[in-house]
Amino acid sequence: MQRIVLGVSGSIAAYKSVSLVRLFVKAGKEVKVIMTPSAAEFVAPLTFATLSKHAVSIDLIDGDQWSNHVDLGLWADAFVVAPATATTISKMASGQSDNMLVATYLSAKCPVYIAPAMDLDMWKHPATQANIEKLISYDNKIIPVGHGELASGLVGDGRMAEPEDIYDYLDQDLKKNADLVGKTVVITAGPTQEALDPVRFLSNHSTGTMGIKLAEDCLRRGATVHLVLGPTSQRPMHGITVHYVKTAEEMYQICETLHQESDIMIFAAAVADYKPVEYSDHKIKKTERDMTNLSLDRTIDIAGTLGKKKKPGQIHVGFALESDNESTHAQSKLDKKNFDLIVLNSLRVKGAGFGKGTNQVTIYGSDGKKHPFGLKKKKEVAVDIIDYLVPYLS
Repeated sequence: MQRIVLGVSGSIAAYKSVSLVRLFVKAGKEVKVIMTPSAAEFVAPLTFATLSKHAVSIDLIDGDQWSNHVDLGLWADAFVVAPATATTISKMASGQSDNMLVATYLSAKCPVYIAPAMDLDMWKHPATQANIEKLISYDNKIIPVGHGELASGLVGDGRMAEPEDIYDYLDQDLKKNADLVGKTVVITAGPTQEALDPVRFLSNHSTGTMGIKLAEDCLRRGATVHLVLGPTSQRPMHGITVHYVKTAEEMYQICETLHQESDIMIFAAAVADYKPVEYSDHKIKKTERDMTNLSLDRTIDIAGTLGKKKKPGQIHVGFALESDNESTHAQSKLDKKNFDLIVLNSLRVKGAGFGKGTNQVTIYGSDGKKHPFGLKKKKEVAVDIIDYLVPYLS
């Protein structure tokens, strides 16, 4: 059962949201309603409570009780704000959480859909349009306004979309993003650390961002997601099962345990290639001489080892970060490690690689196909990769 939080702000269009709740409930969805104080001047909270069979949240503090907006935000599979007035849109864009609706919005980890409702001039004003653009940049989805007679008597854009149109927009969008329902995805991310002594280790500059964005996109599409995450300050969204590890061996042990039940394995971690042969249990003191006798062993090849155990129908996706002969090296790994797909990053592309908010990738398939993508935000790159992967499941 899908869980919907409906935010209702103070507009004459609030009466339409009553019909929207009825549509959600009739379709078998569970609905909880949040109203701004001004919305309660247009429609009685009892109306929404009766239809949704849940108490309506209005105030952050209700008598001597604190309303837990965090729990409500994490509970939802989708957050719909309808109607969204110019004031509510402004507060959402700026993070002004002085009411229950905006506070819950700031805690939500699910897709957010906004159905604006206001007069023509307010809708067209540059301030409103700037706030809309800001909300879009935060990955919120704006349900197009309607054209027609407005409360002021003017005719033009600004009407809240009809309840049936909002329902259809949401239903189609959520279905489109449910192509991994029933699938189990395991993703490795971040660096590993191979200890030399109690204070030093061998590692790399990976932040884990790309792997985390992949995990979050898989979760949005309905998958059960396990993220095997090396040391990083990044934290993924609620709903992902995170297995924190440090070394390559620890990462392998977790992946081997999860591999048998997985439908998709994505090896996005930057696993350290080498580890010290000997570990010193005390800090190695600095001397006047250079250190020239540091011996290293290869760490376990996690993707290669599990590639030999891949079952029919299982999908393995690898990553390659190269600085020269990129295509040759990527395709070599594709065959050697039994990948279905490999995602190539080039260190020569400005804005791509470790520690960047953007990435530029080329995907190579075991079917011989190749697809280059432009430089994008890592969240968008994750969507491209999973979009490319989904057809391989069939």
